[in-house]
Amino acid sequence: MSPINEYAAVQLLDEAFRHWTGQGLPAPESLTGTERLHWLHEHAPYSLLAHGTEDDPRFFYANEQTLASFKYDRSQFLGMPSRFSASPLDRAMRQTLLEQVTVNGIAHGYSGWRVDRDGNAFMIYEGKVWTLIDQHGEHRGQAALFWPDSSRVGVID
Repeated sequence: MSPINEYAAVQLLDEAFRHWTGQGLPAPESLTGTERLHWLHEHAPYSLLAHGTEDDPRFFYANEQTLASFKYDRSQFLGMPSRFSASPLDRAMRQTLLEQVTVNGIAHGYSGWRVDRDGNAFMIYEGKVWTLIDQHGEHRGQAALFWPDSSRVGVID
């Protein structure tokens, strides 16, 4: 994905988050425009990821923190079915969460287990999952934000 496409994806996630919460994604207040989108993609201390609307939804966006948490290269992660982000034991709980988001538009405060590329489980904290709606009101998938470290939840550097 080129920086232009990455920034377009981040902007979609940010605008949809604002639709559901009334606020943009957490970022330093001093950043605006492309500088803010760059920070969200490259430097956010939380994971930001999204999957599309396929029958078996596939990831189409992941920021740098997501790739570090899941231990994938971008080329391996993008296009992967999003169900593989959870272990087989945790997929039913994950699916229930996604169904709640489909009904309500957004879910807050989710914590749970995910699995990295090597099959190692890791905990995610204070997750938010929301429906992606583009500027034309079209449903484009679902996005998630989660913190990989409970001691850093809400801390924006």
